[in-house]
Formats: sequence, C-alpha cells, structure tokens
Amino acid sequence: MITAVVAVREGSQRCKQKNIRPFGDTNLLEMKLKNLKKVRNLDKIVVNSESDRLLQVGIDNGVETFKRDPYYATSEVNNSEIHGHIADVTETDTIFLAPVCSPFISVETHENAIDYFMYDEMDSLTSVTEVKNHLWQDDKPLNYDVRNVPNSQDLPDIKLLNYGIAIIDRKVMKEVKGVVGHKPGFWKTSDLESIDIDTEFDWMVAESLYLRMKEDEHKF
Repeated sequence: MITAVVAVREGSQRCKQKNIRPFGDTNLLEMKLKNLKKVRNLDKIVVNSESDRLLQVGIDNGVETFKRDPYYATSEVNNSEIHGHIADVTETDTIFLAPVCSPFISVETHENAIDYFMYDEMDSLTSVTEVKNHLWQDDKPLNYDVRNVPNSQDLPDIKLLNYGIAIIDRKVMKEVKGVVGHKPGFWKTSDLESIDIDTEFDWMVAESLYLRMKEDEHKF
C-alpha cells in the first residue's frame, strides 16, 4: 500500500498562512489534494495536521485526516522528528510525502516517480533539481578550480534535493527518521515543478505563474 501524506501546519515563519491562504482561485492544500486524487497508483491520501481548519479541507476533499500533537507544528521541532512522527502514525507499506509548497508537480510526474520507485531496487526516492553553479563553502570553491574556471555548463552535475516528491519504505523511514534511505534513488523535476514556496517572493512568483497558466487553460 502506498499512502500519500500531506503534512501541513497553520503557522509558517517566512510565508504566513501559506498552506491555507488564497492562491489564485484555490489554496495550496486544496490544490495539492485535487492533484493527488488523480494519481492512479496511490492507495490512500492523508492530511496530517494540528489544525482543525486544515483538517477540514481534507475532509471537504474526501481524504483521510490525522490530528497530530501541536508540538509538531512548532518551530522547535526539526525535520527528523516530523519524519519520525509521520512514519510512526501512518499505517502503510510505503509513504509518499507530498508537500503543498511544491504546487506545480504534475499528475504524470507523480505517477512516473512511483512507478520508478516500485520497479527499481531502491528504498527511497527523492525529487531533485540539477544544479550547475559555481559553488563555495567556508570560503572555498566546492566544485571547480578557481584558477581554471569552467563554463557553467561544464561543471559537474550536483543534485539539489527539492523534496517536491519523497517516497520511502515506511520501515526505513522509521529507522532513519528522514526521507533518504540506505539505497536512495533520485527523480529530476523540471524548473517549473522544482518551484518551492518558502518566502513571500516565492509566493508572488508562483501565484503569478499559476494565474498566467490558468489564463492559458493549463489545468492542474
């Protein structure tokens, strides 16, 4: 059984109320749920939240809900704790994490990623963006020789985890308390699908794109 878990909280630090506030003619949570309900190879969808208002969106859209302890909506909790909690409370074989802040991932991409995970020897699959930039850390170049600077297209491929899709065996998720297992696989998403709404600027860009695409009759 593959269960999609949509974990959402009311409070968000950098983009206030992003999960529930109006986004074009919808909101990010409702948009994600309508998208997931079209994915043929998901067995169940669960909204995991401390918020009755967000859980009601799940109920209104015909999916299951789980009311979590408010602790998991605080800024004190880290991702490992949240992932451990989700693995503990979700009765399933495989967990498909579907964050609402990645609103442009298509039904087809979801289905193809699940198929790839199911028919290959991996225990987790995470979506990535391929980065070709001149990167530095601790005042040192990470991926190039500063005295022989290559063109950006000639830089080595670096995978940036964008977490728009994360699929993992539940037992492995309980063990590692994360979404990258012992035999990880990766799924490259397009520039559009890699958009992740974290800030007000991200929101402005994403909503403008959404409205433009609606005008052009692209449906999600």
